[in-house]
Amino acid sequence: MTSSTIFSLHGKGLKLDTRADLEPYLKDVDPTIIEEIHFGGNTIGVDASEALSEFLSKTTVLKVANFADIFTGRLISEIPQALSSICDALKDKTSLVEINLSDNAFGGRSVEPMVPFLIHNRSFQILRLNNNGLGPAGGSVIANALLESARLSKAEGKTSNLRVVICGRNRLENGSAPIWAEAFAAHGTLEEVRMVQNGIRMEGITALAKGLAQNPNIQHIDLQDNTFTVDGERTGVEAWTEALSSWPHLHTLNLSDCVLSSEGEIPALIEALAEGSNPKLHTLQLQNNNLESATFEVIANAISSGLKSLMSLELQWNDVEEDDEHLENISLSLKQRGGRLFASDEEEEDSEEEEKEEQELEKEEEIEKVAKEEEAAAVAEALPVITPVAPVKDSADDLADMLSKVEIR
Repeated sequence: MTSSTIFSLHGKGLKLDTRADLEPYLKDVDPTIIEEIHFGGNTIGVDASEALSEFLSKTTVLKVANFADIFTGRLISEIPQALSSICDALKDKTSLVEINLSDNAFGGRSVEPMVPFLIHNRSFQILRLNNNGLGPAGGSVIANALLESARLSKAEGKTSNLRVVICGRNRLENGSAPIWAEAFAAHGTLEEVRMVQNGIRMEGITALAKGLAQNPNIQHIDLQDNTFTVDGERTGVEAWTEALSSWPHLHTLNLSDCVLSSEGEIPALIEALAEGSNPKLHTLQLQNNNLESATFEVIANAISSGLKSLMSLELQWNDVEEDDEHLENISLSLKQRGGRLFASDEEEEDSEEEEKEEQELEKEEEIEKVAKEEEAAAVAEALPVITPVAPVKDSADDLADMLSKVEIR
C-alpha cells in the first residue's frame, strides 16, 4: 500500500489460491476510496479471484486496474474462470480510465471472458494487452468486441472514450488486422496505438493504415517489426504514405524493422514526411529498413523545412556508409536545436549512459538537499532556549519613577 487511494501488491511474488490467502491483504482496505489497484507479479487462482471480484465490485472511484502478469503457473482451465470474475466486476465501473492485462498467457482460448467488459464498459480510455499470445483468432475476438462497443456508443449518440490501444507481441498477423482496422475506424478517437511485433504483413498493414486514418487526433504510432513491403511490392508503404496527412498532431512515429525499402529506393512515405505531411513530428524511428544515402539526403534537406519539429531520429542498422555527409548534416542540424541523431549502436548506448548519469545526478542532489535539511533541523533542535530579558533601559526608567515619588522631610 503506497497511499490511502492506491492498493498495490505489485511484484510481491504471492501465490494466491484461496480466499484465505487474499484476505489478510484486503481486510484493512476501504474499497470505496481506492483509485488504483496494482496486482502485477503475483499469481491468482479461481477462489482468490472471486474474493478479489467482491472487493472490486465495492469500488466506486477506481481509475486504474492493473492486472498484468497475474496468472503465471496457472492451468489453462483456471485462467478463464479467474479472468471472468475480475472482468465482470469491472464491467460497470464508470470511473475506470485504464485496464492493463498484459503479460498474461491468454492465447486464443482464454479471451472470451474479456468480451462483456470490452463491449459494455465504454468509460475506459486506455487498453493494455501486450504479450498475451492472442494469435489471429484471439486478436479477432478482442477487435470485434471493441467494434461492437463503438457501434453501441454511436447508437446511443455518444462519442467513444477510447484513446490508447497497446496490443504488441501478440501474433495478430493478417488474419485479425482488417477487424482491428474496422474497430479503429469505428472509434475514431484514438491518440496512441502500439502494435509492435505482430507479424502483420502488407495486406494487414494496408488495412490498418485505412482504419487509423479515421482518427485525426493520433499523436503516437508504433508499428515496429511488422512488414510494409514484400518482394518489391509497395502497397503497404503507399497506404501509409496516403494516411500520413490524416494525423496533423502526430508526435512519434516508430516504423523500425518494417522493411520500408526492399531494394534501397527512397520510400514514398519518407518523401511525404520530408515534404511536411506531419509538421509536429518530434520523434521518428526508422531503424533497420534498408535505407541508403539517397534517403538520408532527402531527410537532411528537409530538417529545416518539412521536418522542422523533428528532435530525435533513429537510423541504426540501415545501409550507412562511414562518414556519410548527409548523416553529418542531419546530426549537426538536430544538435543546433537541441535534438539528436542515432545512427549507430554506440550513440544509443551513449544516450542511455547520459540519461543514467543525469538520473544519478538528480538523485545525488536530492539526497544532498534532504541531508542539509536534516542537518539544519538537528542544529536548531540542539540550540538552548533563551528567554527574553527586559531591556536595561526600561528597568532604569522604572527605578527613576519610583525615586521621584520619595519625599524627604
